Amino acid sequence: MNQPLIITPAGKAQLQKELEELTGPRREEISKRLKHAIEMGDLSENADYKAAKEDQGFLEGRIQEIEALLSKAEVIEENILTSEIVQIGSSVTIQEEGEPEETWTVVGASEADLREQKLSYLSPIGAALIDKKVGDIAEVTLPSGLNIYYKVLKIE
Repeated sequence: MNQPLIITPAGKAQLQKELEELTGPRREEISKRLKHAIEMGDLSENADYKAAKEDQGFLEGRIQEIEALLSKAEVIEENILTSEIVQIGSSVTIQEEGEPEETWTVVGASEADLREQKLSYLSPIGAALIDKKVGDIAEVTLPSGLNIYYKVLKIE
C-alpha cells in the first residue's frame, strides 16, 4: 500500500512552482533545441541533438516524479500546529549538551534541506523530535551505535 507523502503547504507550493517551470519554459526551451538540431541534418552524428534528447529525458523524468509526489501528497494544515509538541511543520530549537543551540524546521521528506535548516521527520533526529515537548530530551541513535541527546528548548 502506498503511504502518503506528508508535506507542508510551503513544500507543496514549491513543488507546484517547479512543475510549472518544467512544463512551461523549460519544456519549450528543449523543444526549440531539438527542432534546431533536427534542422541541422544528420542526427546520427549530431551532438546537439543527442544532448537535447538526454536533457529532455531528464526533464520528463523530473516532471513525472513531481506529479507522482503531488498525487500522494498529504498537506499538513498549518492551523493545527501547536507550540506544545514537535510535529511536522514545527520550528524547534534544540541543544546538545556542550554545543550551541540550533533551530530546525521539521518537514516532509521531500522538503528536507540541511542548508536551510529543514529536517525530515523521517531522519533519525527528526523522528526523535516528533511528539516531544519543551524540556524533553530526544535520544538519537547514530548508525555507529552511539547515542546523542538533544534537549528541546523551544517549539514554534
